[in-house]
Amino acid sequence: MHSFVNRANVLLTLAVTILAIMCAAASISDTFNSPSPTATIEVANIHKFQKVSSGNDEIAMVLNISADLQSLFTWNTKQVFVFVAAEYETKKHVLNQLSLWDTIIESKEKAKFSVSISNKYRFTDQGSNLRGKEFNLTLHWHVMPKTGKMFADKIVLSGYRLPEQYKR
Repeated sequence: MHSFVNRANVLLTLAVTILAIMCAAASISDTFNSPSPTATIEVANIHKFQKVSSGNDEIAMVLNISADLQSLFTWNTKQVFVFVAAEYETKKHVLNQLSLWDTIIESKEKAKFSVSISNKYRFTDQGSNLRGKEFNLTLHWHVMPKTGKMFADKIVLSGYRLPEQYKR
């Protein structure tokens, strides 16, 4: 006859095996989802564009962000981390990337939004390289599933230019 410990071991092994199969099925089902998010970002106003005492350029601006990220949500999505980054090129570096704003979206209902906000994080360049500089605003997202592999993607929105002169 089997002891209580043997029976508990068999039951626990079966439960863990079924759970692992369910997690694998959930992860595989996400590979068939082909999301199609959309976004627009507009620079509504540049409040401040100045050279600070350290010699660096600093910018404060208002961004109008509209996005529909509902297609990123499936039954396996826990949350989506979204951030807007400014990307530009200088003589020293091919890619300079600064995060301007971020948020965590926890439900499909909140994944379609339109906000008008000032940049949450400083837009600062080491040196005075930003006058008249062209830059891209990029909406990045990281989808965090309940189980399985996390994935990320982005939408690059180009055609932005900073002023030639400083303004306070």
